[in-house]
Amino acid sequence: MGLGPDIVEMLARARADLRMGVPIVVLGEVSVLAVAVEAMSPERLAALRALGTPLELALTGWRAETLKARVYDGDVARIAVPEAAALGWMQSLADPADDLATPMKGPLRSLRDGDAAAHRIAIQLCKAARLLPAALCAQVQDGLKFAVTHSLTAIPQALAEPLMARSSLLHPVVQARLPVEASEAGRLHVFRPEDGGEEHYAFEIGRPDRSKPVLARLHSACFTGDVMGSLKCDCGPQLRGALAQMGTEGAGVLLYMNQEGRGIGLANKMRAYALQDQGFDTVDANHRLGFEDDERDFRLGSDILKSMGFASVRLLTNNPAKVAMMEASGIAVTERVPLKVGENRFNRDYLATKAAKSGHLL
Repeated sequence: MGLGPDIVEMLARARADLRMGVPIVVLGEVSVLAVAVEAMSPERLAALRALGTPLELALTGWRAETLKARVYDGDVARIAVPEAAALGWMQSLADPADDLATPMKGPLRSLRDGDAAAHRIAIQLCKAARLLPAALCAQVQDGLKFAVTHSLTAIPQALAEPLMARSSLLHPVVQARLPVEASEAGRLHVFRPEDGGEEHYAFEIGRPDRSKPVLARLHSACFTGDVMGSLKCDCGPQLRGALAQMGTEGAGVLLYMNQEGRGIGLANKMRAYALQDQGFDTVDANHRLGFEDDERDFRLGSDILKSMGFASVRLLTNNPAKVAMMEASGIAVTERVPLKVGENRFNRDYLATKAAKSGHLL
């Protein structure tokens, strides 16, 4: 490797640029200039319009269906942007906050000719940047020259596509003893992804025998539940319940994955909460925002377990998808250990939705 960044590092740059409202260029047979709608400023919109190129709004299929727009590219829709459209109009298409107040946002004209691969990468990068999955796009001639001229990050489509299929590999950084209420024999392991993303953690209790199935919990970070004690979910009680059971048994591993809000980030989770206050359940809220039911990559948990020397687990979970992921990723699940805690009057509907739509065994 030379001094310049490789494709993994360029993708990290692209995520950071999008969060700041800076455009990126996706290089392909047809190169596309893309900027995250959520972070875009009026000045940048004016600069895009000055190019004299038709603008297209890339949305996920879920968001387009909510807007009653046709989806011709599978999971992506490309909406033609009228010349007089204001930034507020584009942001209203990206953000469902006012959908019920102003349901008629069209008519919307979906584009069906051409390739949407670059638009799909732009949306995936917006998701990875924890932004709303919506990008304003414009085709540019000689994409690499355009990027160099304007000091923009350029992402080769052919190199990016295989890397966008899953989260980056993790590497151990440090571990240290950490006594906690559940067990004084605790040790925290920190793992860092090679793509510059968020770190993930493994909390090991005792000295589990690597030759036997370890009691394990794959837990996604939940600031509202784990830290604030939110009553809208069961995350906090599950975290504490899992640690308590490991402490009682004297051994276990809690995998703490920084995939807040089923992988959409805290800000988008709060947007989903606001939609739930309007009457939508947790899955429908995610769809209206443009996300899948669940955007997490559970394979990261199996990667950590393997790096720690474990080959089999007794998995503390109510989610069969986690069991299937572990098995598919080479970690044997010898037992699913139920973890039914934390139900209350505020989260009863949420738990019912997890059972009915996500297959949780509650």
